[in-house]
Amino acid sequence: MTLTVNPAKVRTTDMKFEFAVIPVSDVERSKQFYASLGWRLDADFAFDNGYRVVQFTPPGSAASVLFGTEVTAAAPGSAKGLYLVVSDIEAAREELLRRGVKVSEAFHGGGEVYRGTDEPHLFGSVRVSGRDPENRSYFTLASFNDPDGNGWLLQEVTTRFPGRVEGDTTFASVSDVAAALRRAAAAHGQHEKRTGEHDVNWPDWYAEYIVNEQAGKPLPQ
Repeated sequence: MTLTVNPAKVRTTDMKFEFAVIPVSDVERSKQFYASLGWRLDADFAFDNGYRVVQFTPPGSAASVLFGTEVTAAAPGSAKGLYLVVSDIEAAREELLRRGVKVSEAFHGGGEVYRGTDEPHLFGSVRVSGRDPENRSYFTLASFNDPDGNGWLLQEVTTRFPGRVEGDTTFASVSDVAAALRRAAAAHGQHEKRTGEHDVNWPDWYAEYIVNEQAGKPLPQ
């Protein structure tokens, strides 16, 4: 008899991903860059033996980045495909541009596998200019680099795959709540057009939409 276990449904010990190490050549320059993004400085420790560690956390993120001296043997700038998930990619791009960061236009992946030199992304395919034509969650991206060339990608996620979100509905920031409300409002407007009448129970409809969207469940119609 063979016992099949679905690991997604088996509760195991929590293992929280806290930080990723990125290789840099100039710690002070990198510190200034990540501070300029509006990221929170969580640590800056230096020791007599030359070891130094600096840690920054992006807004709304549970994970951080760590860099410094004597923390990694990797070549500076060799970290690629570092993802920052956002609910509104254009708003995220505009903020980075206001902060003086050179960020690409929004793009999506084509069907052809790409082996070029620009920033690799999750789908491993040719970059096609513009948003994903179907506005699918996960498929619209933009990219930028830090001063050493470590490569970051913005990825727009508005709907999670089923089972991706555990427990209660949560939001990392006020802007995420606002973005969810805007999407619910737009969808509810289409709902009222279909029914031809004002929905007095719109708060319940909004709530169901937002909760289901985050949990990857079917959205109300």
